[in-house]
Amino acid sequence: VQLQASGGGSVQAGGSLRLSCAASGRTFRSHTVTWFRQAPGKEREFVATINWNSRRTSIADSVKGRFTISRDNAENTVYLQMNSLKPDDTAVYYCAASTTVIASARTFPSQYGSWGQGTQVTVSS
Repeated sequence: VQLQASGGGSVQAGGSLRLSCAASGRTFRSHTVTWFRQAPGKEREFVATINWNSRRTSIADSVKGRFTISRDNAENTVYLQMNSLKPDDTAVYYCAASTTVIASARTFPSQYGSWGQGTQVTVSS
């Protein structure tokens, strides 16, 4: 499956953005999709994940209560709604997909074979 992330931009602290991860391919609805982010000089870190039928989601503690993840399998798209953004949220955001990742390993980038190109999110204070 091929992924394309979009929706990034520059906002002030407290603002909101909605990222989209659009996929090609009929098998997308069977994939677990996860958002990661990577700030300059830092490792890629887990942000949020959603399983194929939306029954299982997980959000990183650093963004819990501010970010939500959802998907529309009819549109082959996963969304990351980001509210109350902080300067620490500044990063390139990537979406990744896998049909084989197990629940306990969803937060590890190495478990994903399909990646979007990344979208820049910049939050100013």
